[in-house]
Amino acid sequence: MRGKVVIYHVFTRLFGNTKTTNKPWGTIEENGVGKFADFDDKALSEIKNLGVSHIWYTGVPHHAVIRDYTDYGISNDDPNVVKGRAGSPYAVKDYYNVNPDLAIDPSNRLVEYKELIERTHKHGMKVIIDIVPNHVARAYHSITNPDGATSFGADDDTDKEYQKNNNFYYIPGSSFKVPDWKDGYRPLGGEKNKSIGTLKEKPAKWTGNGSRSPKPDMNDWYETIRVNYGIKPDGGLDFDLLPYDFGEKDYKEHFRFSQHRDVPDSWIKFRDIALYWLDFGVDGFRYDMAEMIPVEFRSFMNSYIKMRNEDAFLMAEVYNPDLYRTFIHKGKMDYLYDKVDFYDGLKHIMKGYGWSDHIPVVQNNLKDIEHHMLHFLENHDEQRIASPEFVGRAEIAKPAMVVSATISSSPLMIYFGQEVGEPAAENPGFGSSSGTSIFDYVGVPHHQRWVNNKKFDGGQLSEQESDLRDFYKRLLNFTLESEALMGEYREIHFYNKELTQNYNHRVLSFVRCTENQKLIIVVNFEEHKSFTFDLKLPTDLIELWALEDGHYILKEMLYGQKSKLSIINKGGHIDVRLEPLESFIFEIQ
Repeated sequence: MRGKVVIYHVFTRLFGNTKTTNKPWGTIEENGVGKFADFDDKALSEIKNLGVSHIWYTGVPHHAVIRDYTDYGISNDDPNVVKGRAGSPYAVKDYYNVNPDLAIDPSNRLVEYKELIERTHKHGMKVIIDIVPNHVARAYHSITNPDGATSFGADDDTDKEYQKNNNFYYIPGSSFKVPDWKDGYRPLGGEKNKSIGTLKEKPAKWTGNGSRSPKPDMNDWYETIRVNYGIKPDGGLDFDLLPYDFGEKDYKEHFRFSQHRDVPDSWIKFRDIALYWLDFGVDGFRYDMAEMIPVEFRSFMNSYIKMRNEDAFLMAEVYNPDLYRTFIHKGKMDYLYDKVDFYDGLKHIMKGYGWSDHIPVVQNNLKDIEHHMLHFLENHDEQRIASPEFVGRAEIAKPAMVVSATISSSPLMIYFGQEVGEPAAENPGFGSSSGTSIFDYVGVPHHQRWVNNKKFDGGQLSEQESDLRDFYKRLLNFTLESEALMGEYREIHFYNKELTQNYNHRVLSFVRCTENQKLIIVVNFEEHKSFTFDLKLPTDLIELWALEDGHYILKEMLYGQKSKLSIINKGGHIDVRLEPLESFIFEIQ
């Protein structure tokens, strides 16, 4: 038995960029951009050695960008419907190709991406890319459709608001109008561009977040259009619901059920896109805003994927806990974001006002699906830990990171730059502070110091940044290899809170175990306060572990310190002194 999955979530266009200009609304020439080729053997070796099993390359599918690629047969995009200059990775323009910004030779971009997949595999890691089923770019047009495939909307009856096999919803008799810009915003920061106002959309289509107005609001997802999955404007369904007991069926049963269904055309298109990328060499997908799509489509698409590759890795962004089990069991999703309750709870604890009591309650509520709930402290949608708008200091997250990594058998994800304390302090243009912009050409300064002019050796890191990366490297590698983290979980927090002097709601403790490995984990979330106490293990746990009265050596698995577990009258005792933000992962020797 090996340990867990560890995902390195990297924004592909930013990873290898070494330019440090960071001009607001800067061009590629001014601010730079990373390439597929920047993930060379040295870079991939260092990512692997950090303790990573999967890389999620974000921003790979060809999305709308403000750059002239007409020499390569690519139409220019209207800045009125592109967020930022580099564009949103979630406004995909061509699902059968990749972002030309990422290639040294844009005409060779699919080959360059294929080579990146092969290099990643050579270094023993799997490849994940995004699929965004809910919406596409307003100017969607694939120039590299495989034989038999057509672009979204190409065959739609645009005179009808809705038809089952239309890919989009229409507003007959209307034309799309640009939102009224607010708060001083102007596309490209007000710079003139020959493509501004060139988009002509008649009839107008529903906007990606569901707005039915031909003139969406600035806060709507105005750069995208909503995909039709057979849900009528009045909420009626043009597809069959799954049988009530299908949550108990495996993906093969879901696949067999799918063979006899008359499904909307959009289902077929996205299924074929996923199978195309599987055949290309991709190992799995991250689905954006999954709860906006019917679970019946998830069953359909994911069962086809699993039939093509049983080990395909499928994770999704779902924020409604009431839907977790539906998407896991009926939708055949492997993993869902554990944001609501778990991440949000840790965020409150890190900010100083949350109690650790919340965490074991969350774990207990999810115990039947804990393996499917992916843990993270940063991603491209969340604030950087070190940003002043969050907690302002990356080290404050160390105990939360230990908890995220060790409390369940679920996958763990970190966001590039998190391991060196990236604070996202730039003013990139469209993107806001506190989170590294996904819309602009921008450098990522702390990460760039690790990149060190593409030596990928951390040569420019400060001592503090190097120490932080060393902590992540120790923790992630332990997470990859520890079999106990795939075993049983049990909280001992409330037991100690009731019985142990000096133990309180800013400390957390739990155990993880298999027959061959027994771990005792205790963390201190306090930034300025240490705790000294006699950590206790309940008698029934001692009996379960078959420990006799006496003394056992404990080895701390991150930094190697030795401690002692004393068993007295079948009760366990460990003298613990936790410095501020310190964590221990003890293994019984």
